[in-house]
This record gives sequence, C-alpha cells and structure tokens, in this order.
Amino acid sequence: MGAGGRMSVPSKIDDGGHKKGEPLRRVPHAKPPFTLGEIKKAIPPHCFKRSLPRSFSYVVSDLAVAFVLYRVATSYLHLLPSPLACVAWPVYWACQGCVLTGVWVIAHECGHHAFSDYQWVDDAVGLVLHSALLVPYFSWKYSHRRHHSNTGSLERDEVFVPKPKSRMPWFSKYLNNPPGRLLTLTVSLTLGWPLYLAFNVSGRPYDRFACHYDPFGPIYSDRERLQIYVSDAGIMAATYGLYRVAEAKGLAWLACTYGVPLLVVNAFLVMITYLQHTHPTLPHYDSSEWDWLRGALVTVDRDYGVLNKVFHNITDTHVAHHLFSTMPHYHAMEATEAIKPILGEYYQFDGTPVHRAMWREARECLYVEPDEGSESKGIFWYKNKF
Repeated sequence: MGAGGRMSVPSKIDDGGHKKGEPLRRVPHAKPPFTLGEIKKAIPPHCFKRSLPRSFSYVVSDLAVAFVLYRVATSYLHLLPSPLACVAWPVYWACQGCVLTGVWVIAHECGHHAFSDYQWVDDAVGLVLHSALLVPYFSWKYSHRRHHSNTGSLERDEVFVPKPKSRMPWFSKYLNNPPGRLLTLTVSLTLGWPLYLAFNVSGRPYDRFACHYDPFGPIYSDRERLQIYVSDAGIMAATYGLYRVAEAKGLAWLACTYGVPLLVVNAFLVMITYLQHTHPTLPHYDSSEWDWLRGALVTVDRDYGVLNKVFHNITDTHVAHHLFSTMPHYHAMEATEAIKPILGEYYQFDGTPVHRAMWREARECLYVEPDEGSESKGIFWYKNKF
C-alpha cells in the first residue's frame, strides 16, 4: 500500500479526528521527503537550550507538591470517618502517583542529557530521582537510549516490539476476547514495569537471559558495566531506606503513603509507553526497510488532558522527543507546533481518551504482518485476527 493509503480496520475504531466506521489513514511508510536537518531548521533555536535553574524549578515544584500531598494524607486522612477515608485514600494515591510520574519524567530527561549542559549534574539528579522510585537509572538510561536508536525496528528495538504472527505464543488466541484483554491489560499495568526490568518481558529478545540489574547481561557493553553497579547500589540504598521506614512506621503505613502511589506510577509508565508506540496506523520495519528517521516517526502523540502538564508533556510531544531527545520538555510543545507543517502526514496525533485507546489497541494491535500482495515485504502492519 502506498504512502498515506487507507487501512482496512473494523468499524468499531473511533478515535479523535476520525468518524466511527471510517477507515483510519495509515502513516506514510516511504522515505520521507524531508531530512532531519530540515526538521531542525523549522524549530526556533532557543528550543534546544537547556536551563539548569529552570530544570531544577520543575524538580522543586514536583517534590513540593508531593510533600504537601504526603503531609495532608498522613496528618488528616486518619481523622476522617471511615466512609470518607475510604474515598480520600484512593484520591491521594491517584494524585500522588500522577505527581511522582512527573518526577519520573524529569529523571528520564536526565538520562537523555536534556536537564542541563552538564552531564554529571544530569546523572546525579537522575540517579537520585529514579532510585527513589526504584528505577535503576543507568541501566534503564542505556537500554532506553538503544530504543531511541532503533525505534520501529523489529530486530533491534528494545521495548514493546510487536511480534509476527508466527512468533506469537500459542495461548494468545485464547486471550483475543474481552476477558482475555482485561486480564492482559491488568497484568501489564500492575506487573509490566517490574517484569520488564527484572526479566526483559516485552523487550527485545536476546540470545541469553537479559536483566536490567545484571551488569554482565547482554543489554550492556563492557564500558557500561561499572555504571550498572552504581544503578544497583542506588536501588539497594533506596530499598534499605524503605526497610527502615517500614521498621519504624509499619509496612501498612509505607504501603499507603509510598507503595500504592508507586504502583500508579508504574501503571502510567506502561500505559504511556505502550500508547506512544502502538497504534493501528503505525508501520514497523525489518532490516531491509528500516532507517533511523522513518523509525523515529513510528510514534504517536496522545492527549491526557490536564495530565499532559503534570507529566511534563511527555505524552503529547513524543514525536518531537524521538527526533530531538536532548531537547528539554519545557520547549517541546513549541517545537511540536513548529515541525507539524514539515512532517505533514508523517506526524501522528490521536485524541482518543486514553482508557478507550488502551482497550482499542489491545483489541486491534495483536501482531504485525506485511500486507498480502504488497511488494514491500519489509514493512509490517498491525493485524487484529488470528
């Protein structure tokens, strides 16, 4: 199918900008008629400038909001009558989880050297923030950098790599129904992030066991191994700190104030990443067709409403982020607007409410296969029926 062609999809699909029953227009897969340099020229030069004071202001504001939420929860929620407390605690968990997701995003920026002009500052801030959220900073920094270097490649991308039909697990067809999808999404949102870090679940296949905590694992090169030890030390320090808090305050107290909000953070990380790289209109490429620019465009911006700002716009500026990952988040909206006219049909935005989008993508994006009868065998599209 040629660039910009329409894709035959079920009439149930209904997303922002598309009428129900109307086929979705696929993202063009041909070599773009523009270069990365031409895209960069369209962006105001100041968008690439990193400000250390401004970056730190977001750290301070996020941590201040998180502390206020913590103080309100620990000082007042236990005074509420039981019915109100049963409502107030989930509200705290949701709000605190969203704020801490913003903290996670700032640490992610540190890993991309988008926080300041000083690599050591970025690494120090990222190590502290990510370790506090039980994320191995350098380990994920390097695997995530390889994701950015190989986005859209079926052989080399690092995470949420779709499988061809022939490589799908035997039980997948039994999950292709509403209860199966609900189970799959529940497991992914609750356990997906720790399973990825510990066992490389949903990650790129390696020829031996891959783990983000293993300095000698196949994910890392020899020059990176020492920093993986540093990441592990950060996780051990944070875990020991949590152990001492649980010893002093009790495990239930720790779970209510920190544990459940962390589960919310992990769920958002999986949801955000999944929706950024999974969409019925997006192509994927094998080595015969893949190149970096086409791969970087295999992503989609989403609308999370007010959470776009809470998450520092990682949700609705992800296309620009993949093109220029060292750009700080506070310039990404301006850059996105600047590149839209250049990208044209190569830019993908979906305004579907995210809860509906998760369900739709779980239903429609089961595996990838080339179109039947197409000469472009190295270009794969999502399919939805076994």
